[in-house]
Amino acid sequence: MSTQAQQQAARDWERWHEERTATVSGPYGPLSLTGTHWLADYPEGRIPAVPGRWREEDGAPVLEAAPEDGLTVDGKPFTGRVRLGADRGPVDTSRVAHEGRRLVVLSREGLWAVRVFDPDSAARRAFRAIGATPYDARWVVPGTFRPYPDSRTVRVENADGVERGLGLAGEIAFELDGAGHTLRVAVEPDGSLWAVFADATSGNSSYRFRFLRPAAPAGDGSVTVDLNRALLPPCAFADHFICPFPPPGNTLPVAVEAGERHRIDA
Repeated sequence: MSTQAQQQAARDWERWHEERTATVSGPYGPLSLTGTHWLADYPEGRIPAVPGRWREEDGAPVLEAAPEDGLTVDGKPFTGRVRLGADRGPVDTSRVAHEGRRLVVLSREGLWAVRVFDPDSAARRAFRAIGATPYDARWVVPGTFRPYPDSRTVRVENADGVERGLGLAGEIAFELDGAGHTLRVAVEPDGSLWAVFADATSGNSSYRFRFLRPAAPAGDGSVTVDLNRALLPPCAFADHFICPFPPPGNTLPVAVEAGERHRIDA
């Protein structure tokens, strides 16, 4: 890579880092998550500090609310009973809200939960920056995506201590300092790749694991592996996320001293 190209890549990385910081610290970014409440844990339908009565009926969550609950659904004051589904869009477009908080419905392996995003969360108020290593061209290497004949699912522990399925569609093969490595990856709906990985810095000078999201591979399987863009997972910003841990084979034996490393608070 020429000097000019490296300088441009460094500027692009700076913009990416600034955008990441803005996203993370936004009113409904990951720092604002204050709880993930599984409906199965509240058979009576009352979730602590969450107004309304939330129950699962016939495979879907149902919300019942009285006027004093102060809930809105689809932007309008809500009283009565409504059947809900999983919120698929950005947090601030969730159907249910309460005094500035967004109550996001999600489903994992047949279980329903309500997540509470509060712009006034303690974590958001304490946050100052994402600690990251400045761009270094040595961490940008060519790779090859090798799809599996059939997608497969492996069981991995999640950040909440529960084991869940992680879908994998193939692996990326690449070299660092002359040594070959692979990462098992999922393929996102837009064709981009997603890896959950750890390395020799994990749990020491970096968070215990990180994400990597390479762009969609070319037709011949070639893909750029840019470890400068290693990401902190959502659970690095709030304990209530259920991020998957790296699957078997995704712990690199080298120290990846690149990308996002840790959260910095006041």
